[in-house]
Amino acid sequence: MQAAPVRATAIPSFTNALRAVESILLSGGQRTARRNAWTSVLEDRRRAKDRVEAQQVLEAVATRL
Repeated sequence: MQAAPVRATAIPSFTNALRAVESILLSGGQRTARRNAWTSVLEDRRRAKDRVEAQQVLEAVATRL
C-alpha cells in the first residue's frame, strides 16, 4: 500500500486569503493607508500599556516612601 501523495503547494493561511481579497477590492493607496492605520493602532496600544506599567511602578515606589 502506498502512502498518500504529499501536497506540493501550501494551503494559504486566513491572513493570506484576506490580503488577496484586499488586493482585489482596494487600490494600492487604500491598502497602504489601512495598514498604516493598523500599525498606528498597535503602536498606540503599546504606548498605553507602557504608561500603565510606568504608573504602577510610580505608585509602588510612592507607597514605599
